[in-house]
Order: sequence, then C-alpha cells, then structure tokens
Amino acid sequence: MSAVASRTAPPPTSSARELAALRAEFPILQTRVHGKPLVYLDNAASAQKPRAVLRALEESHTRFYANVHRSMHYLGNWATRNYEEARQKAQAFLGAAQSEEIVFTASGTDALNLVASSFAAPRLQPGDEILLTVLEHHSNIVPWHFLRSQCGAVLRWVGLDESGALDMAALEQALNAKTKMLAITHMSNVLGSFTPLRRVRELARAHRVPLLVDGCQGAVHAPVNVQEMDCDFYVCNGHKLYGPTGVGVLYGKAEHLAAMRPYRGGGEMIAEVTQDNVRYAEPPQRFEAGTPPFTQAIGLGAALDFLGAQDRDLLHAHETRLRAAAAERLSALKGIRLLAADTAHASSILSFTHERIHPHDLATLLDRYGIAVRAGHHCAEPLLRALGLTACVRASFAFYNTLEEVDALAEGVERAIDFFMNPRQARQK
Repeated sequence: MSAVASRTAPPPTSSARELAALRAEFPILQTRVHGKPLVYLDNAASAQKPRAVLRALEESHTRFYANVHRSMHYLGNWATRNYEEARQKAQAFLGAAQSEEIVFTASGTDALNLVASSFAAPRLQPGDEILLTVLEHHSNIVPWHFLRSQCGAVLRWVGLDESGALDMAALEQALNAKTKMLAITHMSNVLGSFTPLRRVRELARAHRVPLLVDGCQGAVHAPVNVQEMDCDFYVCNGHKLYGPTGVGVLYGKAEHLAAMRPYRGGGEMIAEVTQDNVRYAEPPQRFEAGTPPFTQAIGLGAALDFLGAQDRDLLHAHETRLRAAAAERLSALKGIRLLAADTAHASSILSFTHERIHPHDLATLLDRYGIAVRAGHHCAEPLLRALGLTACVRASFAFYNTLEEVDALAEGVERAIDFFMNPRQARQK
C-alpha cells in the first residue's frame, strides 16, 4: 500500500481559480516529458516564463529591435525608452529611491562580482576581513575568494546553530573593526530559509560594516524594500523572477555608486575619451559598458509588471503550503531525510536525501516520471559540508505548481525508492 495518502480535492475557491489562471499563462507547463505531464520543480535554478514575457521578448526582437541610447531613429528610441522604463520598474520592485541606483548587469553573479571588484577591492588592506555565511551560493563566495588572493583579505565564516538556522550569536561575535564587508543571502537556495535581515542590518550598522544582500532567491518569494532594509547593495536576477536569462539587477546606494570605479571599460560607460584620458559617465551608465542586455531588461520589465499585478501574499502563502505538503508527504517515506524540515521560517524550497540512494539516481528516475528536480551540491558546497553531505535532491516550488504535483513528487520518490531498494520486485511490476 502506498505511503502517500490520496486526497479528495476540495471545491475550487476564488484563490484556487486565480492560481489556475496564472498557471495557464505559462505555456511550457503543458509539455509532456517521457510521455508524462511535466512536473517542473526546478524553479530555484530558473523559473518558467509567462506569455507576457515571451510576447515582450518577441516584440523587442521582431518589431522594435535596435541598439539603445545613441540612435536617433524610431526603433532606437523605442528600445531606449523601454530599456529605461525597465530600470524604473526594477527601482519600484526593489523600493529604491531613484532609478540611478539600479544597474543592469549580465546576471546576479555579475552584479556580485561588480560590487567585489569596484566597491570592496579598493577599500581592502591585507588582513581586512570579509564576513560570509555557510548558507551562501558560490556566486557570493568566489568573488570574495578573488579578493582574498588579490588583496590579502581574510574570509570569516558564520555557521549554523543547533537548530540548523544561521547562528546569529556567532555572526555578532564575528563582526569587528577589521570587517570591511558583510555579504549574506536573503534566502538559502538549499534550505529555503530566510535570513533575519532586520537583525543582520542592526549588527552591521552597529559596527559600520557595509551590507550586501544576495536576493536572487529572496526577491522571488518575499517583498523587498531596500530603503527599509537599509542595505548598501542588493542583487537579484531576471531568470528566477520569471524573466529572461542574461540580465541581473544591482541596487546600490547612490553615494556608493558615485564613488565606485568602473567594473569594465568600453562604450556607453564613458563621458569622454581622448588619447590621454577617460572621463567616466555617471551611474548607472558607468557600470554598463558596451551594449547592455536591453532586450533581456525589457523582458524582465514585463515579468515585474506581471508579478506586480498579482497578490504577492497569496502567491507566497501558496508556495509555503506546497512546501509544507511536500515535507509532510516525503517525511512519511522510509529512509528520507529532510533538510530544514521546519516550515515556519522557510518557503518554496525543500531539499532531501535518502539514506542509501544517491541524489543523482533519485533525480534521474524522477525525470523518467516527468518530474524535474535538481540533484547535486546546488553551488553551495560549504553548506552541504556543514550538513555532512556532498549532494542532495532539491524540489523548488513556484506559484504555478499545484498540490497534485506535490502528490506526483511524493509518489515518484516512493516508486524510485521501491525501484532501487527492491529491484527484482520493481522489474516485475
């Protein structure tokens, strides 16, 4: 008998109808994989795109494509106007004071590298410290390792407490006069847990330490207001926000951006070039060398419009409900270990392992059932090591996922366990 209990579907509510209508806006979800309906649970890696984004990308390429800023013709003006409107939409989405505080980059990773190179590096002396946590994605680790090797900086680490949450007492103790940057995630891409940013900000301010927040996961699932957050920098990207790949967003306080050196050199980031000198443009253009990702930014603008038209509290509650349901169903399966099973302080991401089955094997068999999950270290090796693991399976939910897909995941995992633990019986079935 299946360990996954069947459920009688309740009558649809207005919110259920609203969520179903939103799901219908994502055409890829009608895809079949290996003859099975696609159950896409890899949203933390990259989310699918609604029709509004696909239309914006098609329109910008097929009707109005031209390079931005310096053109005097109609197409160039259209592209420039929509590119700068996308900047204003990103400003509103993040709650920035002005659009000049928004820099478009090639990705969230690129934005983190920009801050490390242009803001942190010139301020560092040998022995100065950069404070990180074991929760960080590699994108918020490797750029600081560059500065460790280039500038003689010291990386200090904050781990987890006994409950598996970020050790805030250790973070407070680690901050000192040598700390020149605190770079921290808004939401773990493995545990789904949110960082207590209000307390983090208080500690950083008490020690006058600049605060960078990696919001590539957090901005998707929680409202962001960088002014209330009082962070110095905030980073997110397009492809996790239901927008295109190839575009990231960096928020930086105006006074920081004005004092920062350019990250890359080339067209558009200059005010004047002579044979003997270069005078740089004001932010944000100073950090957008060459042709910027303008069609991607326009697509991101459409994604932000799409999200802005929704009840974000409803979406967040639905994602949290999906995670809680998945945790309940998977925890009933023999040999399954849930990472951060606490659902009170986590959202949308549920990672797990089996005591005897490798995560890659589980994910491979789930794919045969049409279920897309991710297996590996998820670009978070320090965290996996802290948990005593080298890999895990990650199911990550979006608002377009359903409770029926949670059931499909649990049933798929149960079948996979049966296949690997009882291979003879599985073959006979």
